[in-house]
Amino acid sequence: MTEDEYCDLPTGLRVCYRAEGDPQGVPLLLIAGLGLDLTSWPRPLLDGLAGRGFRVVRFDNRDAGRSTRVDARPPGKLRQLVARPLPGAYRLEDMAADAAGLLEHLGIERAHVVGMSMGGMIGQALAATHPDRVASLTSIFSTTGARGIGQPARSTLLRMARRAARTRDEWVAQHLAMLDHIASRSHPYDEAAERAWAAEVWERGGGPARAAGVARQIGAIQASGDRTAALRTITAPTLVIHGDVDRMVHPSGGRATATAIPGARHVEIAGMSHHLAPGVVDRLADLIAETSLGVPDRPHRT
Repeated sequence: MTEDEYCDLPTGLRVCYRAEGDPQGVPLLLIAGLGLDLTSWPRPLLDGLAGRGFRVVRFDNRDAGRSTRVDARPPGKLRQLVARPLPGAYRLEDMAADAAGLLEHLGIERAHVVGMSMGGMIGQALAATHPDRVASLTSIFSTTGARGIGQPARSTLLRMARRAARTRDEWVAQHLAMLDHIASRSHPYDEAAERAWAAEVWERGGGPARAAGVARQIGAIQASGDRTAALRTITAPTLVIHGDVDRMVHPSGGRATATAIPGARHVEIAGMSHHLAPGVVDRLADLIAETSLGVPDRPHRT
């Protein structure tokens, strides 16, 4: 099992990360979603990617896990619901700059980038603003930020608006209840594994303090707005993956992303929801490897 390591960025932020696989392997950067930390990537997927020759790097976004908690007031529930970020809120582009700084720290010139949900948005921003850093992009159940595209179901929004958990047991129960709501019957989740993960992420994320970080990350998404124009500038080979039963990010988000990025390949997986369930992990590893390892070799390290 790899251990947490830390990168101090010139901005003053500290990024927690883990790296595994062959140190001389093809660099692959994994970017987690809203409120998630580096432990959110399933172990079978990590092993599958490392076994395919990747040097797998994953990290905690700012305001998640053991990375820096930003010293700023989080937006309240009403602001989140009406998409009115606070003045001065950081943006997805700032989070992409954190990822670029981590690659610089690791001496990685270019990496294949894989992001899920908000992590897909950050990956898109990284490919648009730091194109020389991105060898290929895989965007998983993500969207463009355009209004009316990729929106959560009303029932999902109502669940997201509920009071944040105050204890570990309450958080675990909320996590499992959300999975019951969004998970796919075709690709069920492993309840024991999810229960154990939720307890771990509560501790890594600072317990009750994690709610403020999630709110600030929502503010970043909303402050960035519609990124369709930026997506049209992406030159990296791109794969867009989405499930057809996603209640968190409607499948229209994946379709719009693939339409916006020139030459992007779009794969919609039947029965896949907004969750990296055991039943889809092997397919995801194959698709990521197919896209990333198919890119012509260029120098990967400084």
